[in-house]
Amino acid sequence: MREDHTAVVDRGRYPDAVTPWERESWRAAALEWVADRLAAHGLVQDGALEVRLRPWSVLVRVPVAGRTAVWFRANPAASAFEGPLTAALARWVPGQVLRPLAVDAGRGWSLLPHGGELFRAVLDREPVAPREWEALLRQYAGMQSDLVPHAAGIERLGVPSARTAALPAVFDRLLAASHALDPDERARLAALRPRLADWCAELAAVGVPDTLDHADLHDGQLFRPEPGRFTFFDWGDAAVSHPFCSLRVTAERARDRYGPQVLPRLRDAYLEPWTGPGRTAAQLRRAAALAWRLSALGRAASWGRMFPGPAGARPGAVQSAQWLLELLAEPPFGSG
Repeated sequence: MREDHTAVVDRGRYPDAVTPWERESWRAAALEWVADRLAAHGLVQDGALEVRLRPWSVLVRVPVAGRTAVWFRANPAASAFEGPLTAALARWVPGQVLRPLAVDAGRGWSLLPHGGELFRAVLDREPVAPREWEALLRQYAGMQSDLVPHAAGIERLGVPSARTAALPAVFDRLLAASHALDPDERARLAALRPRLADWCAELAAVGVPDTLDHADLHDGQLFRPEPGRFTFFDWGDAAVSHPFCSLRVTAERARDRYGPQVLPRLRDAYLEPWTGPGRTAAQLRRAAALAWRLSALGRAASWGRMFPGPAGARPGAVQSAQWLLELLAEPPFGSG
């Protein structure tokens, strides 16, 4: 790809983040790959690149002649599964996710089409009632249910396995690896371990199978092509785990916008696709409360999926520890 186009670089709140974009050889190889993949689709770059650098990804908006821009994304090794996962989801649940234009699984690269307007942009532009959030949660839960038969296949793509029965072991690993907890915090978390094991056993006993957990499904990770319809993307934090762990981030964003009174409605909208024989509303609500708490493990783990810093150091230790401490907090809608 010609480098005569100006690149505008955005580092957000991470001015010191170390990414491979800083390496000229990597940058040249990535842009050449983009040019080749565009050419395979009969496309050519036309305009300045917009580069968004974060500790967990390199994202480049590539203007294209005669059509909407496309997006190049590079993931760290720990989330290099995102491109292959996105491609697989486009086959398994078409219309629910973006269909990549190209994927290089070995290098963690993907080229994605424009997905439309972000839900966040819609929220900033016009009044949106809570029922729109209920619709997105119903759609997302339905997609998770459709993906249950593919859980093992998702794991084979390299997506981390954090199945409900294994969450106590995930907790043990995260606690042992954390160096940002003070002694009192570590002791409080260690004392929680027996209760955590009981929560996992109780959650598994409800009988809702493990499937894909996005783990960070907020209004900036959703396109809204039309009212009541959404396209899901950005799977770098995903895991195969209890599906209800996905509810937390979405519901918290809605709570911040509308107040805590919306939480029971959002929870119940999310749970609708999971109703069925042998599962009472009370059981599902209790399961949602347990998963809300346990979802902190997935968020803590995701902060380990960063580009290595100097001498191999990985950022995100403080954020991971903060999420582990969330295990000590009661769910906002009680036990169900």
